[in-house]
Order: sequence, then structure tokens, then C-alpha cells
Amino acid sequence: MKLRTVLLAATVLAAPIAAKAQVVDGLYVGAGAGFNYKQDQDVSGFQPLGGFFGLTGTSVGGGKLRYDGGFVGLASIGYGLGNGLRFELEGNYRQNDLSRWSGTPFPANPHGTNQTYGVMVNALYDFDLGFPVMPYIGVGAGYAWTTLSSFNNTGVNFPYIASTNDTEGAFAYQAMLGISYAIQQVPGLYLTAEYRFFGTAGTQNYNGSITTALTATRPLTFTPGTFKVDPQYNHAALLGIRYAFYTPPPPPPPPVVAPAPAPARSYLVFFDWDKATLTDRARQIISEAAQNSTRVQYTRIEVNGYTDTSGPKDYNQRLSVRRAQSVAAELVRHGVPRQAITIQGFGETNLLVPTADGVREPQNRRVEIVIRS
Repeated sequence: MKLRTVLLAATVLAAPIAAKAQVVDGLYVGAGAGFNYKQDQDVSGFQPLGGFFGLTGTSVGGGKLRYDGGFVGLASIGYGLGNGLRFELEGNYRQNDLSRWSGTPFPANPHGTNQTYGVMVNALYDFDLGFPVMPYIGVGAGYAWTTLSSFNNTGVNFPYIASTNDTEGAFAYQAMLGISYAIQQVPGLYLTAEYRFFGTAGTQNYNGSITTALTATRPLTFTPGTFKVDPQYNHAALLGIRYAFYTPPPPPPPPVVAPAPAPARSYLVFFDWDKATLTDRARQIISEAAQNSTRVQYTRIEVNGYTDTSGPKDYNQRLSVRRAQSVAAELVRHGVPRQAITIQGFGETNLLVPTADGVREPQNRRVEIVIRS
């Protein structure tokens, strides 16, 4: 019994340690930041508006924009439905510096950046696995504005200068895969880690120009036009934080269940004066003793008979044995094995209520059933 109590107490005390993450139910806010990798972008060519070697309206060259690793940051406000599904409105920002503008008549290392601002509506689903860590997936759609700022100088031997500083908008989409970790000390607070793919749709036309100077004596020629840039594709790794304003309280610890009381091990059956027959009440007590004997491990069941002090001692001795035999027979009738029962008669000794000789005392006219373990 002591071991059972210790194990039960340990289970109750360990309940807070086993607290798990809970799906968001209600309003929440989040933020994240991390590394952004932007794939190379093809530049379909410079479309001059006139004056570039007389090629008015003709696409000149093509190329590829290559980027250094960059930064991404975002913030969101959302609402969880309490079943794992949540929706949010997100604002994000990405920046990558240009590392090379290759494949054009004016290849060189450019100076410039690609900055993208986006507003997205996301749908996400948390997988409640019953642990402090909860994985989630999501998709989003919205609109993004990209500013391409570049100044590309080819050098004095072949002096072309290509430049643009324009902003274009496009439909944007994204997919997310992440995990959140519940901070047990602050209910509703989560740390997040995730991967995001972010892309835009369609070719974007950035207004810009090419400035040329073929010789030292020839004046500069300024040619306005557009650079056609293919859609952008971004891969980001972010760390973040999320806080749910309402977090359901953890379930209460299981109630401490008191161990069931051990079955009684001793029963008293009383008899009428000078009788060995069983009363109705006596049969009820014997039935209860027989049932309880099946719930414990016992080595033997003792059935001991007694009498009061009225009557001769030899007669009382025989009467106490008959009373014990009556009780034993009733136990067997209720399924107790006969070989498990020992019968003894003690006559008018071991009085329950001490009396003088010749006194009729009802509590001394008894049989005691003892279940020995």
C-alpha cells in the first residue's frame, strides 16, 4: 500500500512537467527574422525607347541578376480557431544585394539592392501531437512591391552605364513549414523555427537607362528604357516568437484516488442461547466474509466457536464446535474451499464480555471468522 501511495504522489507531482503545447484559440501576434536566399533572376533585355545606336524599340542583350545572401523580417497578427487551424495577416520585408549582372553587353559587378515588401494573408495548421513541440504548415497569398536599385559601370575601355531605381508590384505567394515550442513558464508564448518559400508571379518591367560614351571626345548618350526581369523566388530560414493572448488553462491534475480500503479480516457471527443454527443476519455476515476472502491473498480461514458461561463446561465445548461447523458449512456453500478452513471450539473460554459463571451473555455466544494472510 505504501508503494502504491508513493507512485500515485509521483504521478501527480510530475503532471506540470508533462504539460504540452496547446493549439491557438483566439487572437495572437508573431514576429520573425532570418536569412533570405534569392535565386538568380533572368533579365530578358533592355528595351530602349530610342537613341541607342539607332535601335529604337529593339531589345538589346539579356542577362542574369545574381544576389548575395540577404535578410528577411516579418510580423503578423492572427486568430486561431482552437482546432489547429489559424489565419493571419502578415507584413514582410526582404533585402538582397546584387553581386553580379552577367550576360549583357555591359557585364560588371553592380552596386545595388533588391528590396521586396509584401502583405500576405496566410492559412496555417498546427499538428497537436501532445508534446511541447508542435509542427505546422501553411500557405499564403498577397501582393508584393519590389524596388530594384542598380548602378552598373563597365569601365573606361567600354564605358556603358546601366542603371535603374524603380518599384514594381506583383501577385505574391508563399508556403511555410515550421515547428513551435511552448514556453511553459509563460502560457501562450512560443518560439518558432521555420522554412519559407516566397515567390512573385509574372515578368516585371523596371524603368531605367543606359548611358554610353564611345570615345573620349564623343558626348554621353542617354537612352531611357525598361529592363524586363523574370519572377523572383526566395528561400528563407527564420527564427521567431509568437504570443497567444488567450491560452486555455492546463487541465487540472487527476484527482488523488484514495486506495480502496482493505477488506475486513475478522467477522463475528452471533447465536441464540443454546443454539447452533444460523439466523438470517448470521448468513449475511458469512456471505460477506466469503466474498471478501476472494479479494485478498490468504493462507487459511479460521472458524472459532464460543459460548457463554451458562451450562456445563463439557456441553459448552461441544456446542462451540457445532457452531463453528455450521459457519464453516455456510462458507463452503458460498464457494470457500473446505481445505482452506480450520475449525476450533473454545467453549466458554476467551469471553468477549467477561461474566460470572452461569450468565447468559449474547455477545459471548459467537463464532469468529478470521482470514489469515
